[in-house]
Amino acid sequence: MPAPLYKRDMSQISIVIPTFNRKDVLQRALDSVVAQTFADWELVVVDDASTDGTQEFFEAWAKNRPQKIKFIRLEENLGVSAARNRGVKESKAPWIAFLDSDDEWLSDKLEKQWALHKDFLFIHGEEIWMRRGVKIHPRKKHLKMGGRIFSRCAEICCVSPSTVLVRRDLFEEAHGFREDFPVCEDYELWLRLSAQVEFGFVSSAVTIKYGGNPDQLSTRFFGMDYFRAKALFPHLGAPALAPEEQEVVARILFEKCEILLNGFAKHGRTSEHAGEIRGWRTLALAAMPLEAATIS
Repeated sequence: MPAPLYKRDMSQISIVIPTFNRKDVLQRALDSVVAQTFADWELVVVDDASTDGTQEFFEAWAKNRPQKIKFIRLEENLGVSAARNRGVKESKAPWIAFLDSDDEWLSDKLEKQWALHKDFLFIHGEEIWMRRGVKIHPRKKHLKMGGRIFSRCAEICCVSPSTVLVRRDLFEEAHGFREDFPVCEDYELWLRLSAQVEFGFVSSAVTIKYGGNPDQLSTRFFGMDYFRAKALFPHLGAPALAPEEQEVVARILFEKCEILLNGFAKHGRTSEHAGEIRGWRTLALAAMPLEAATIS
């Protein structure tokens, strides 16, 4: 990928914070940006049509701060994908970092990742999980890693948006987050990017992730398996994937479809997506190795 020309007076990293009615926790995220030991950044905050006084709070917080800080207010609530994409569009630096407004960075987050920026186009890192004020320990299935991790990304969303540092070229060529995904938008994008490049990884914690908030998307949406399946389907039989990676896609897609269809049957529900899901299931089964398909 050719390196574009950037003016040296431009910041190296654009930080994008999307927020919606998170005034009470937004300062924690903002302060963690200002506290970074790596100072060559610009900040873009995108307010996704908040109604809790977020704009007034931000203007008071940003007053007299010397850093490059921009605030964008969307007049219509468009969702986190649209807010992140808008933030990237309004930013300029060759690298992009995302921070959810209810999370915070450790002070050396950007410094640790910048040390790897010449070797990778996408870098993520470990995180500390907090739930209702208590530190929790992730299970083994949430293990994070770097390298060629497409199969790992297919198994589970193993990259947290708040830990990501990504080269702008790579993000823009992928057209950013899909705005038609109300959930699992990060899972979908990481699949596409990990199919293209190896991921760099900082094994020590760079972010504190706060869970258990009632407004988090994962607590508001049911049927997340549908969007995971929808994200997986385009990779079924993709020639860019190794044979073992193709097998992983087929197996997981089949499993997700089975969960969804069995759930419809168990609860006597119908879904406008049922036909689509059956089609995915059939194609996934056909793509599975003979012995696995026989067992299924």
